[in-house]
Amino acid sequence: MKRALTLISLLILLPLASAQFTVSEVELIIYTDGYVKVHYQLIPDEYTSQISLPLLGKNYEGVEVVDENGNPLNFEIYNGSLIVYVENSHIVEVSYYTPDLTYKEGLVWTINVSMDYPFDVVLPENAVVVDLSELPLKIASNVITMPPGNQSISYTLEFVTEENKKDIYSPVLVFLALLAIVVFGPVVIRRIKREAPKEELHIDKEEFLKKLESFNLNEDEKRALLYVLEKGGRASQAEVRTALGIPKTTAWRMFKRLERQGLVRIIKGRKENWVELKP
Repeated sequence: MKRALTLISLLILLPLASAQFTVSEVELIIYTDGYVKVHYQLIPDEYTSQISLPLLGKNYEGVEVVDENGNPLNFEIYNGSLIVYVENSHIVEVSYYTPDLTYKEGLVWTINVSMDYPFDVVLPENAVVVDLSELPLKIASNVITMPPGNQSISYTLEFVTEENKKDIYSPVLVFLALLAIVVFGPVVIRRIKREAPKEELHIDKEEFLKKLESFNLNEDEKRALLYVLEKGGRASQAEVRTALGIPKTTAWRMFKRLERQGLVRIIKGRKENWVELKP
């Protein structure tokens, strides 16, 4: 009897363990009282009926789960994870509030988070960073993009006295100046290279069309590749989506399949991604 119950339990939990999704965005919005709004944007894999997302912290408030159209999705919290019933949604938006990610020592607040993917931290408008566990991937105003791993950001708020203001801001300014040189120097160079006009591609149309015959492509994939080919071998993903009339998530998965097959190269841009044919 015990063996049968164990087997039933495993069968119940199996869909949760095998569910898969892609995390396209994580945003942590910090409020002045230390509360954090956690927001995820998830793209479920095809044929996935439910996904299991580990929750940050132990206390959760205002949990909300909706699809790409803002329609609510069914969910339940089980053993520290959020179980979402995907239904027919292509994008799942998850948000909730927790007080468990920050703590305060004197004037300094610290947020500590462990993530398997990059994430954005939105600091309060009057926050001044005093310490970082690691160099960020990007800084834009009060938004800091941190790399995966166990990361922490320490900051103070500007309601400090005239006596300690100088003591706090001087090392902070030096820190941020050095940080800007280390972080933004390579970023600016990469962006200049990325956004600079590239040389025209030389794709032999006949050879490329002959190459496609050896691949088992669906109609959308063929149309996308032919469209990019007619554009000289390079086009933005948004341009291809519009030309084919397909949803964003469908196009995203299609480009990923084509990239895995070695037919295209996806180039990340500042505002949008580009697709480039591989000869």
